[in-house]
Amino acid sequence: MSHRAPGADRLPALAAPGGELDRLVRAGVRTVGAGAVWAVGDAGGTLGGGSHGVLGQGPYARLAPGPDTRYDLASLTKIVALWPCAGVLWRSGRLPLDEPLGRWWPPAAGRPSGAVTVRQLLAHTAGMPPYTRFERLYGREPAAIRAGVLAAPLHRAPGTAVEYTDRAAVLLTYLVEDLGGAPLDVLAARWTWRPLGMADTRYGPLDAALLDRTAPTEYDERAGGHLCGVVHDPSARLLGGVSGNAGAFSTARDLARFLTAVLAPPPGPPWSGAWTEESLREQTGGLRPARGLSWLYAPGTEPAEGTFVHYGFTGTGFWVSRRLGRWALLLTNKVHYDRVTQPLTDLRNAYRRLVFG
Repeated sequence: MSHRAPGADRLPALAAPGGELDRLVRAGVRTVGAGAVWAVGDAGGTLGGGSHGVLGQGPYARLAPGPDTRYDLASLTKIVALWPCAGVLWRSGRLPLDEPLGRWWPPAAGRPSGAVTVRQLLAHTAGMPPYTRFERLYGREPAAIRAGVLAAPLHRAPGTAVEYTDRAAVLLTYLVEDLGGAPLDVLAARWTWRPLGMADTRYGPLDAALLDRTAPTEYDERAGGHLCGVVHDPSARLLGGVSGNAGAFSTARDLARFLTAVLAPPPGPPWSGAWTEESLREQTGGLRPARGLSWLYAPGTEPAEGTFVHYGFTGTGFWVSRRLGRWALLLTNKVHYDRVTQPLTDLRNAYRRLVFG
């Protein structure tokens, strides 16, 4: 059920220290178990934000999160790294959205992946297998994984269902890197992070000097401890830490810059403007759940409301609405404690209702 969004005049009061949003997150942190950083803003930048709780258990229990805490973004990487790079290539005419890959990208010619389009990959309607299982299926060699992803039979006919899958982002990573002539971390920094002044944002593994301001994720048997500054996602880790599906680390401070740029495209980044307009509209042809390009319509809202979201498995999330002219972010490392998602889902939905209706 949708709730009426607060007017722009009410947002600063909602976002004020000790205001309704701050109280909601403080109470939510007790239920979720993980500390959290939150912020809301509009096309002019951040209107308010705060943080509650601690970074984790054991040695992390003495550390509090803040706007400069680096979080493993997990699938927010799809938006912060891969999506703008695709936009640069589209705007320069190198990335056709509706031509099957096999007709214009030689690695996909004659393979199952050659039947899908970039639009379908970005909207998660390409029919690719919904699982990764790269190590089990293809081993640990990046070249073998790439060959396996390109040759994998489709799970269903393209354009017939919306099925979120990391494989779409991994395939797009290969495509973007081929067309861009550089690894994704280099392209993302060149085309997005540096132009926007996102100095905290990078792929891991992070330098040891940064780890006391980095949120830990899950305990890992191979590592013999909690992962911190090393990507949690096993597929991205297998691919050396740099992938379009996961792997980027960032802070609330940097993501505020990014989300502000989505609403008010600055002159610097060569992806903004038309690409944002193209992406933040329904791309799934009436199939549900409705999606744009890379972005998902926020659960609990109708597509006509125009509120988009993306979540990360580690506990991260952000929202944007061009119609209302506002953005919001909520960063946690919930997976550090457990994989019980309902308390975080409840907090996210309550937070979204307060900001966007």
